[in-house]
Amino acid sequence: MRRVRYESTGGPLFLEEAPAPEAGPGELLVRCEAVGVTLPVVRKVTEAAEPVPLGGEIAGEVVAVGAGVARFRAGDRVTGLCFGHGYAEFAVLREAMASPVPGTASAVDAVALVRSGVVALGALTAARPEPGETALVTAAASGVGHLAVQLARVRGAGRVVGAVSDPAKAPFVRSLGAEAVVTYGDGDWDTPADYALDAVGGDLLAPALAALTPGGRLVAYSSGGGTVRAYDLLVEAKTVTGFQIARIARERPALYEQWRRELWRLFADGSVRPAVHGEFALAEAARAHEVIETRANLGKVVLRP
Repeated sequence: MRRVRYESTGGPLFLEEAPAPEAGPGELLVRCEAVGVTLPVVRKVTEAAEPVPLGGEIAGEVVAVGAGVARFRAGDRVTGLCFGHGYAEFAVLREAMASPVPGTASAVDAVALVRSGVVALGALTAARPEPGETALVTAAASGVGHLAVQLARVRGAGRVVGAVSDPAKAPFVRSLGAEAVVTYGDGDWDTPADYALDAVGGDLLAPALAALTPGGRLVAYSSGGGTVRAYDLLVEAKTVTGFQIARIARERPALYEQWRRELWRLFADGSVRPAVHGEFALAEAARAHEVIETRANLGKVVLRP
């Protein structure tokens, strides 16, 4: 089979021939039809001290199951998070991380919706939204952010403000249901907001926090870091909550599965639609990474093995 690999920090990425993996106990062997490209995986290539397998979101058909697998069999369509080599024609998926893909959805729909959508829905839930409130979503055109904008409306937001890196992204974000779109360099973020879902962190953490009304809540789910002064929270009774989907998947699998079912229900009734910026062949993985690195994407970036 073909897979994408790299040998040193920063790449380059290259295609190689490798034996197809085998499904071990509790695992599924999946013929990959779509692979989601995410910022955390891109950062592994540019920042990890040693090369690591390029895993992540995959969707496709189960071709074999390992010992002890009870929920799936060969021929089933599944999606899930792969911790091994996922940029490949075949990949191994743990049964616990797999979910079925309904017949009305494509593999591309699955990788664009499920993992990014669960992150967006989890971050939104952590913000404890109330009907009629104003939501602020940073990285609003990203794979997670564009779903968070839609989900905020579904959960009853009275107004949604999207924050983006480039004003050219504004029409796309408005098409998702945002009433207003601001760029990171703007002095006024068209606020106040009752809660913020922050996927950027770093230097943008302070303006996102400042955009909140007194008593506002910010949920930080990025890997960009950032520092918050306790006094800034104290004077206006604001809160900051960190959210990590891996912890939910590991410690509260029933809740994780509940969110996945909710996303498919919203997809089925048309309330949430994943957007795909572009589809790339495995040989074009470097181009796909460049789109993510330069923040050029409007929605999800997908590889098609």
